[in-house]
Amino acid sequence: MKLRSFEILRQRPAPALEPPAGRPPRKPAGGVPFPIHRYPEFARTPATTPGEVSGEFWVRITAENGETGLGHSHWGDLAAPAVRFFASLLEGRDAFATELHNDLMWRAAQRFGATRIASLARSAIDLALWDLKGRLLGQPVYRLLGGPVRDHLDCYFTGGDVEWGIELGFKAFKMRNSAHHSDGLAGVNRLEDEVAAMRERVGADAELMLNPVMSFTLDYAVRVFDRLAPYRLRWIEEPLMPHDIDGLVALKRAVPTVPLATGEDHHGRHAFRELVQRGAADVIQPDIRWAGGLTETLKIYAIAEAAGIPTSVHGGGGMPAGQHFALALPEAEPCEFVVRTPAGVPLEQARRIPGMPVPVEGRIMPSDAPGFGYEFGAEAFEPW
Repeated sequence: MKLRSFEILRQRPAPALEPPAGRPPRKPAGGVPFPIHRYPEFARTPATTPGEVSGEFWVRITAENGETGLGHSHWGDLAAPAVRFFASLLEGRDAFATELHNDLMWRAAQRFGATRIASLARSAIDLALWDLKGRLLGQPVYRLLGGPVRDHLDCYFTGGDVEWGIELGFKAFKMRNSAHHSDGLAGVNRLEDEVAAMRERVGADAELMLNPVMSFTLDYAVRVFDRLAPYRLRWIEEPLMPHDIDGLVALKRAVPTVPLATGEDHHGRHAFRELVQRGAADVIQPDIRWAGGLTETLKIYAIAEAAGIPTSVHGGGGMPAGQHFALALPEAEPCEFVVRTPAGVPLEQARRIPGMPVPVEGRIMPSDAPGFGYEFGAEAFEPW
């Protein structure tokens, strides 16, 4: 079965969701600092942060028999030219040869860079190839990966309104970070107060994580990790920018009692090999939509598993590919489920990917439909 055509698409916008009538709106936690917020001219909200996720895009691949597969990533304005380049390389090839396709794209990108923007394009294409393969074979992707290793996925809640996460039945939570290294001691003090209050709210038995999103320096991270050690966090996530492997190693040595997770902004197996070989993380967090796709993430997982390090895919519970990955691989939990919609809006109503299961009491069972189980209608997409 040959690959016939590639399309770059965007999902048509869905109507804005409002809280149910009679339910008073609740203001979620404030903005999240990113590295660029060293400069106060930029507000700490995604909509006003340069370089934030701009343009989710989808790739639809059609095989010669008319069957299609879908994959998606972000920063489409930047990634679309790379998608077109890779598509010209893969058209007419065997639809089942995902390893060949992954290797061709990786090798073809070496002169201009196989990570970053190229990795976004590769990810969307690779995910579409896996979805297509599952549909052609009439099997869910998790069965193509070897079948389930568990009967459900345990998810943790990520969002600005943890009260809503508690109401939804989640038992583990990742809270937003409010501090940037430019905030100085005031930021450290404020953050400790927020973590202490959150620990009291979710209770001693709930897993609690914190996500600084690259907003610390090494010195600042050491101060924060040391201050937050008494609150028994499951991990603190991505405190430094991805290039700073030396800093991650030094941070783990300075505060070894606080687990360190990172990886959503590392792309490709070679970046993760360095993280693992140098002992720079306790948990790795590739994003399947950014790191190179499912094929590349399987290689990343194998590197980490061999070193006894678990893989928790960034945003994994909120996308079919992450759900299928976690169901099929032993060291691939917990699953993150990001909630950005208002409190009171049921998760089934809030999901943007039709056919994707959502958590019930913090647990998910992925779809057993072919491929990733997408159920998009004929009018769901428009050309990029």
